[in-house]
Amino acid sequence: MSYDFDRIIDRVGTHSAKWDKMEPIYGVSPEDGIPMWVADMDFAAAPPIQAALDRMREVGVYGYYADDSGYRAAIQWWMANRHGWDIESDWILTTHGLVNAVALAMEANTDPGDGIVLMTPVYHAFHRIIKAAGRAVVECPLAVTDGRHEMDFDAWDAQMTGSERMLILCSPHNPGGRVWTRAELEGVAAFAKRHDLILVSDEVHQDIVFPGATHLPMANIGGIEDRLITLSATSKTFNIAGCDTGNAIIADKALRAKFAAVQTGLSLSPNAFGLNMVEAAYSPEGADWVDALVDYLDENRRILDDGFNAIPGVRSMPLEATYLSWVDFSGTGMDDAEAIRRVQDEAKIAVNHGTTFGDGGSGHLRFNFGTRRALVTEAVERMQAAFSDLQ
Repeated sequence: MSYDFDRIIDRVGTHSAKWDKMEPIYGVSPEDGIPMWVADMDFAAAPPIQAALDRMREVGVYGYYADDSGYRAAIQWWMANRHGWDIESDWILTTHGLVNAVALAMEANTDPGDGIVLMTPVYHAFHRIIKAAGRAVVECPLAVTDGRHEMDFDAWDAQMTGSERMLILCSPHNPGGRVWTRAELEGVAAFAKRHDLILVSDEVHQDIVFPGATHLPMANIGGIEDRLITLSATSKTFNIAGCDTGNAIIADKALRAKFAAVQTGLSLSPNAFGLNMVEAAYSPEGADWVDALVDYLDENRRILDDGFNAIPGVRSMPLEATYLSWVDFSGTGMDDAEAIRRVQDEAKIAVNHGTTFGDGGSGHLRFNFGTRRALVTEAVERMQAAFSDLQ
């Protein structure tokens, strides 16, 4: 099938965080600004998801959801067919999105004051919930080699004090867009074992992977089942973050029981809309839509990279996955405030500030190119104009 990713969808005034919050947060008006910050896309959901919601609307009664066997089977099918990962139905614990899943994993396996290890720069919400939970953020900076992020286990080993209890891995990596190799993931597993860390592998971007790279589930490394919690969701892949439905997939019975006990104690249960949307998404029809989406995003990536890299001193990190470009402005000689001023005030583009991603974020901004191509092209033109004095 063909899909219209160039369709103009007016999201202003629809309770869209991406469009309706960019002026209060960034001072960029939706009337003439381009939102390239929060990680959702401007594309309509895949046809099977729309059809599932149509069926719910036709019934018109939105009661309690029962019998989730089809939902679980869909997740099993997707992981086996798209990622070569065979999972059991009872390994799946449904959460209110993946940030909620991280919070539950911390509550189940750590105590206030314990250290939670992050490989930074990394997704900013991790920092927020760790601090809110009274745990300590332990930043292990990623090295930058030949313009891309690399792991530095020797340096990280030297940082550990024994107070750390958990490691959160972002795989594929946000914001750097790395798809970790088998050797790197084996290194992560060994690191977690050496320091007796529960390993939470956030794999929410597992399906937005570009040609030349292949996502490997952390679970397929093996030998770490007793400490591994894998997080997955349809939210980023299918642009349905508003359904607030994710999964913690846990093979180890004891580890799973601890997680489930926290959920039960907080009386958390999934919503019917999310379960129906996930079951519809994880299907052959959904897979066809994702394949077309990745092709479209790959061209957006090329346009953004070529255009930004033509600006002297600006460099977009080579991206293997996600629709989020990590752009380095340090070569311009500008400080963070000046780069942000030009992007937001002159180019009128709302972007995520690099410092919110932790150590290694200064000098960088994150751009979301998950939008129609005309806006990506316009963003490139605006950026080149805003930095034209460097040409």
